[in-house]
Amino acid sequence: MAQQLQNITVAAPGFFGLNTQDSPIGLDPSFASIADNCVIDKSGRIAARKGYDEVSTNGPSLLGTSRGIETVYEYVDQSGSKYVLSAGNNKIFSGTTTLTDITPVGYTPTGNNWKIVNLNDHAYLYQRGHEPLIYTDHDGSPTLEAHSDHSHATGVPPQANEVLAAYGRLWAADVTGNKHTVYWSDLLNGHHWTGGTSGSLDVTTVFPTGHDEITALAAHNGFLIIFGRKSILVYSGASSPASMTLADTVEGVGCIARDSVQQTGTDLLFLSDSGVRSFGRTIQEKSMPMRDISKNVRNDLLNLVTQQTNPIKSLYSAEEAFYLLTLPDNNIVYCFDMRAPLQDGSHRATTWSSLNPLSLARLEDGTIYIGKNSGIVKYIGNKDGTTQYQMRYFSNPLDFGNTSNLKFLKKFNLTIVGGENTATTLNWAYDYSSGYSKQAFTFGESNLAQFGISEYNTDAEYSASILINTPKVNTSGSGEVVTIGIEAQINDATFSIQKIDIHALLGRLI
Repeated sequence: MAQQLQNITVAAPGFFGLNTQDSPIGLDPSFASIADNCVIDKSGRIAARKGYDEVSTNGPSLLGTSRGIETVYEYVDQSGSKYVLSAGNNKIFSGTTTLTDITPVGYTPTGNNWKIVNLNDHAYLYQRGHEPLIYTDHDGSPTLEAHSDHSHATGVPPQANEVLAAYGRLWAADVTGNKHTVYWSDLLNGHHWTGGTSGSLDVTTVFPTGHDEITALAAHNGFLIIFGRKSILVYSGASSPASMTLADTVEGVGCIARDSVQQTGTDLLFLSDSGVRSFGRTIQEKSMPMRDISKNVRNDLLNLVTQQTNPIKSLYSAEEAFYLLTLPDNNIVYCFDMRAPLQDGSHRATTWSSLNPLSLARLEDGTIYIGKNSGIVKYIGNKDGTTQYQMRYFSNPLDFGNTSNLKFLKKFNLTIVGGENTATTLNWAYDYSSGYSKQAFTFGESNLAQFGISEYNTDAEYSASILINTPKVNTSGSGEVVTIGIEAQINDATFSIQKIDIHALLGRLI
């Protein structure tokens, strides 16, 4: 005999982010099976990501049929003046609203995967198989020139794929045919590669795995970090590189994507062949704990990583509290919330689709620029340009703590923060089926001077700045477990899910 109607609350649904790694049976209901075009907002709710506004206006005419802007970087000179450099269609541009081709005359790039760094009032551009470029702006006359054309250049710099500006000099590595040597420039002279304190270090004999190859460089806590594909070397005394010494090594974990390395201020994040890792170092203990940031989505992430032929890019934003990792060949971005780790050390993960970034850059003021096929765009607002985009949240199968009884769902009460003019669909299905029942509704416009407005069976409450929608949806059917989904067409309004209240009858034992 059926019991009385019960209320089951899923508070902060999706708060733990995606979990596609573990068996969905019995997972905490705070995990999600789908969280697309989502972030975890500062209140701990699953919410729609921001969209973008176009910044550059002449991108299509310069980029032609190329992939688009594949490198974006903000250069800040010693006077505080700021310049945005970008690359696409085998050209190098300066500017934001209007992109200006500044590729040196007679210099012919064959790729756009530049690494750009800033040292002593110069920007340096490095890419495998290319003579490095130097950008300066003295007396209001910006100049981009090949290293050999720079008036104060000495020596022949390595045509390296990786370059780092740290400890007063440039460090370069990953040269075609030589992936085991780190080169460094003279102190405060990134264009001096002979004489002074310039030099090099062959690390072949110190790789703990035997054979390895350098993929990335980083500076952290006074150490020079040399990432191989299968191991990591930590050198102390990098301020005097001729006498620096090997301080530590990590075996079995390395970095597989140059541009996945991000400095958070207290940590380094990077992509390894076992997922996104955190490189934490506790100096007092001389230990090197590593957290598996992507533990809950590892297999899905790594499966996509193996499919990439174009460069993987990343970004860390303290303002947005996330680490982004782009997988451009699948048009997927993994977003990891970096506010606080989960109990197992992993971080809340969501995905973004339809944004399709080719490159990412955080500017000094915290603004995020994204390189796309159309040019440069800014991460802001709640539309992708002029287009709506779909946010999707789906739970894992829920048994509500009762695995033995049928559940007869009667009504859903949703609490949505925001959602003005947002077409939304509630989905529910039983017993692992993908055949969802659906109920569509649209929230009305907000009018902050009015209260208690109800439209399309949707109640809305208003405060001075927050719109809260509480739609009530009648449901039907029964099953042992139920999966819940919310799909929203984000249309210039914020949207986050506060909670889901479910009225259900518990039926007979299965």
